[in-house]
Amino acid sequence: MSKPTSFFHLHLVSDSTGETLITVARAATAQYTQVSAVEHVYPAVRTNKQLDHVLAEIEQEPGVILYTLLDAALIERLEATCRDLGLPCLSILGPVLRLFESHLGAEATPKVGAQHALDAEYFKRIDALNYTMMHDDGQMADDLERADVVLVGVSRTSKTPTSIYLANRGVKTANIPLVPGVPLPPGLEALKNPLVVGLFASPERIVAIRQNRLLGLKAHQEDDQYIDQDAVSDEITYSRRLCARNGWPLIDVTRRSIEETAAAVMALLAERRRQLGGE
Repeated sequence: MSKPTSFFHLHLVSDSTGETLITVARAATAQYTQVSAVEHVYPAVRTNKQLDHVLAEIEQEPGVILYTLLDAALIERLEATCRDLGLPCLSILGPVLRLFESHLGAEATPKVGAQHALDAEYFKRIDALNYTMMHDDGQMADDLERADVVLVGVSRTSKTPTSIYLANRGVKTANIPLVPGVPLPPGLEALKNPLVVGLFASPERIVAIRQNRLLGLKAHQEDDQYIDQDAVSDEITYSRRLCARNGWPLIDVTRRSIEETAAAVMALLAERRRQLGGE
């Protein structure tokens, strides 16, 4: 094994959008904290001319090559070039497809971008995203009963990005900010259909994020309750008591990524649906 450097070139070659490759590649590179990947992403590679450009880039900046191609001729050219250059090259879908083939006893029918087909699931995600955008930050709070999930929490608990992530998974999500002195939307505590989830973080984390936001906006407010740690602690205490009073589950987002928070919400939603289905 060669001695690792501070960075390496990572070539991601796809005949579709490249989303699958990017997700897998970043999950893998995240395990190597001492080295950074310089990503070269090549989406919609479906012809020899398009592949020519990719191969020229690979030869100019040698590194690791990952691909999701289905055309056998393109795969052969890519792998042959990588062999000649002595570069590692791997199909991300290949091992999975072979496993499926072995278990199902049937070969896959190659279909570029099949995961992005305009089917019912796709339109469900679009509908969820439209709903979520219209119900961000307490908007249209009289229409919360149509949501799958309602997120509540004080400012800077990542409600909006978590909502959008969930919407991309087909989950209609509204989010309600808990602001000192501002009454709750009528009917919030009486919701029947949605799963209401409270998000909270440590006061130190909230204050740090709020301070960074004010700096980004080039705003300076002396003695502002918004970034006073005691005031923030009171906000968080209120939000936790509100959730406890209503039996809403709480998620501590202090050290969670958006993806991890969304996964926790999805798990709670799945469990709730199982319970309701069993009644």
